[in-house]
Amino acid sequence: MRLTRYTDLALRAVMRLAVVDDEELLTTRQIAASMNVPYTHMAKAIAQLQRLGVIEARRGRNGGLSLTDTGRRTRVGDLVRTLEGNREAVVCEGDTPCPLAGACRLRRALLEAQEAFYSSLNGVTVADLVTAPTGPVLLSLGAPPD
Repeated sequence: MRLTRYTDLALRAVMRLAVVDDEELLTTRQIAASMNVPYTHMAKAIAQLQRLGVIEARRGRNGGLSLTDTGRRTRVGDLVRTLEGNREAVVCEGDTPCPLAGACRLRRALLEAQEAFYSSLNGVTVADLVTAPTGPVLLSLGAPPD
């Protein structure tokens, strides 16, 4: 299964926020720069993560983003499923509907595989994603040069 770029960016943002100290807040711009992605793309992912309650934004001079406790405990499969939406692996309808739609077993098999994918990811929380060796690497991203 291939994730959308949007989901990939959202997961990277969550992982980046999962490794900072509770007192440290990052901005969307800082996260985008540390991940080497366009600010506008990261901003869209951040906005969705806020709506989901995974991250929290604090406004003002000392504002920034932080991962919520709920976000830290979020199961990765559930988060990916939400970010990806109800997209199926194949599209049987549309402008040129598949002539096999009424008798095809592929669609069902792919739906079952997609469910297995999400279920396997649910064994991992956001907090699990940033254990060593990942956490130290994430902390070094965007750090000022020595």
